[in-house]
Amino acid sequence: MSKTRIAVAGAGYIGLAHMAVARTSPSCTLSAVVDPAPGAAPAAAHAGVPLFRSLEELIAKDRPDGVILATPNQLHVEHALRCIEASLPILLEKPIAPTVAEGERLLNEVEAKRARVLIGHHRAHSPIMAKARQVIESGVLGRLVAVMGSATFFKPDQYFADAPWRREIGAGPILLNMIHEAHNLRMLCGEVVAVQAFASHAVRGFPVEYTVAINLRFASGALGTFMLSDTAACPRSWEQTSQENKAYATYEDEDCYVIAGTNGSLSVPTMRLKAYSRPDDRSWWKPFEVGVVSMVRDDPLKHQLEHFGAVIRGEADPLVSARDGLANLRVTEAIVAAARSGSTVDIRRS
Repeated sequence: MSKTRIAVAGAGYIGLAHMAVARTSPSCTLSAVVDPAPGAAPAAAHAGVPLFRSLEELIAKDRPDGVILATPNQLHVEHALRCIEASLPILLEKPIAPTVAEGERLLNEVEAKRARVLIGHHRAHSPIMAKARQVIESGVLGRLVAVMGSATFFKPDQYFADAPWRREIGAGPILLNMIHEAHNLRMLCGEVVAVQAFASHAVRGFPVEYTVAINLRFASGALGTFMLSDTAACPRSWEQTSQENKAYATYEDEDCYVIAGTNGSLSVPTMRLKAYSRPDDRSWWKPFEVGVVSMVRDDPLKHQLEHFGAVIRGEADPLVSARDGLANLRVTEAIVAAARSGSTVDIRRS
C-alpha cells in the first residue's frame, strides 16, 4: 500500500520536527516543504523533497494527501482556509487562531464544509496523558478536588532573536505554551469555566507577558492553580519532566501536575499514586497506599502523525477537533483578559 503523502508548511522549529517524524513514519511520507523564507531551502534539500513558496503553488504543482500547517500563529486561519477551500485535510498547529473571534470564523467554515482538521495539541497523543486520564476515570482518586500545575522554564535570548514575532502580542507563553496546558487540564479535569490571573512583563520587557500566576475553576467544582513562566530557571514543565522530547534535559524526580481527589492524588508525569486503601476510613492521620502507575514513554508527535494519516484516509475522526482547539483558545484568551482586568473571567459568558 502506498504511503500517505504529507506536505509541511513552515520550516521553523516545529515544522522541522514534523518533517523528521514524517520521514520515518511507517504509513506516511514527507512529500514537500512550503516556505518562502531562504532558510527553508536547506531543510527541503536535506529531506530530499521539493520546496514551494506558497500553498497555491504546492496545490497546483504537487498536490499532497494532507498538509501540516506549522506557520506563524497570525497565518493559521488564512492558511487553513486555503487548504479547506482546496479540500485538503490539515493538521493545524496550535493555537487554532490568534483570537477567539478568528477561531470561531474558522470553526464555522470547518463545520460547514465538514473539513478534516486535526489541531496540533500533540500531548493529546501522549501515552503518559492517556494513562493519567485512565487513572482519574477509574475513580481511584475519588471526586476531583484540586489540580496544581506548572510550566516553568527558561527560553534563551536566541529564541526571540530567531523569530521576533515571539516578542509581540499574539505570541508569549500564554498562547504558545499555556494553550498546551489548557488542553491537558481539560483532558484530565474537564471543562474550565472561569479563571483569574496575574501577569508580569518586568524581566524581559517585551509587549507579551513572561510570568503568569493563574487560578482556574472547573465545571465539576474542582479548583486549580497554575504557575507559568518562560524566564524561570526551573524544570517543572512538561518538556523537562515527561522525557518525550529528547531535545530537552529532563529530571525524573520532578512533576508538573498533581491531581488531587477525595481519596488520593496522582503526580504527573512520574505517575506516583497515593490513595487511601479504605474510602470509608480517610484521615490526614491515616497513611496512604503508595505506588507508581506503570506506563510507557513515547514521542507523541509520532503518534499524532499516524493519527493524522488515519484522519486523511477517513479511518478516524480527529482526536483534537477544531472545536477542541477553540475551547483551548477560549481558556488562554480568558487568562489574558483576567490578567489585564484583575477580575474573574467567566468563560461561559465570554
